[in-house]
Amino acid sequence: MGEGKRSFRENPAIRAVLSLVITAGLLLALLAWAGDGFYLWAKALHVIAIISWMAAMLYLPRLFVYHTQAAIGSPESETFKVMERRLLRAIMNPAMIVAWVLGLYLAITSGAFSEGWFHVKLASVLLLSGLHGYLSAATRRFAEDRNEKDTRHWRIVNEGPTLLMIVIVVMVIVKPF
Repeated sequence: MGEGKRSFRENPAIRAVLSLVITAGLLLALLAWAGDGFYLWAKALHVIAIISWMAAMLYLPRLFVYHTQAAIGSPESETFKVMERRLLRAIMNPAMIVAWVLGLYLAITSGAFSEGWFHVKLASVLLLSGLHGYLSAATRRFAEDRNEKDTRHWRIVNEGPTLLMIVIVVMVIVKPF
């Protein structure tokens, strides 16, 4: 390719739009196929997306713990960069998008926006999304060999998704208020 031109694989904006279009197309196809049963399909796919998102949110900071222990430019460091980028782009980002889209659909359809427990859940999901953004930026810094955080920091960050997940699950299952 010429100077300044990048393929769609190298252009994050094009990849993001393509991912959204594919996701929307698949959801519309499922809606057309499932009809009245779409709500249950949406709920099942939402849970699958949440499991995938949480797995990635728990694994990425753990990779950072190990990455901080690898020398810059070493084969291990370069391997961690590939693993982190692929985890973020192939699992974490798409899972978050699907979780949000279907979660909003479920909340609107069920009338959850008027429930107190849902406000706590939504605030927790917003915090989880903010942590997702923080981990995305950290992935970029690691890729550029600019990480300034130590192993202890990433071990502490690794606890955030777990704590938020506990709050979210309790709100959804127990609905304490």
